[in-house]
Amino acid sequence: MRFVFFSAAVAASFASAMPVLAAEPAQKAPAIAAPVTDPARIAAARQTVDYVFPLGTYARLMNGTLDKMMDSIMDSTMKLPLKQLAGLSGVNTEKLGEASMEEIMQIYDPAFKQRMQISTRTMMNEMIPLMTQVEPGIREGLTQAYAGRYTTAQLGELNTFFATPTGKAYAADSYLVMMSPEVMAKMQGFVPKLMEQMPAIVEKVKAASATLPEPRAYADLSKSERARLAKLLGVSEAQLEKDEKAKAEAE
Repeated sequence: MRFVFFSAAVAASFASAMPVLAAEPAQKAPAIAAPVTDPARIAAARQTVDYVFPLGTYARLMNGTLDKMMDSIMDSTMKLPLKQLAGLSGVNTEKLGEASMEEIMQIYDPAFKQRMQISTRTMMNEMIPLMTQVEPGIREGLTQAYAGRYTTAQLGELNTFFATPTGKAYAADSYLVMMSPEVMAKMQGFVPKLMEQMPAIVEKVKAASATLPEPRAYADLSKSERARLAKLLGVSEAQLEKDEKAKAEAE
């Protein structure tokens, strides 16, 4: 039961964060264009990136901003009726009342909120060094992205603005502002709306994938496929056979 609660919370938290991570309307990802090689354009784009994504941006983002965002998301998720959350995991919700996940977890684990906060902060602290390692590569990608989207003249105009006090202030926080408490307070309303629409979304997914063949069961696999599967999983064929038989009996 607690696993269901946790899974639902993660799903709802991720869903709530989606509009923040995708500030623009969803669209088909364009193919990566040929790298820009014009030295002047690259230099101008690199200067733009120095303003909008300076080294240390991930540390700033993860050291406080994401903590507050996740706390906000979790608080709003915990207050949702358990019936809505459990429904995401395919659980029969007919007999569930209107109690919230927060009320349930106060019984199961009174320290649940603190446990989640500690887990989030520990993960963020451990991820900061990793994200810092990849940051130079991200900056190079941004340099190419800006160079590919703006002309040298346009980049120059941007950099002229970013060199002003107002421009510097804007550029330094441009990647952080979408996760500010003011924005996240408004984003909390997304989770309840998603829960309301989820049954209809699930039905549309089923309809869209109706023409696909059903996943095969272990019994449907050929002898060679079973042998390859055992090798991929790092177990013996006998152990795999035993595990699959036990799983089938449990179902």
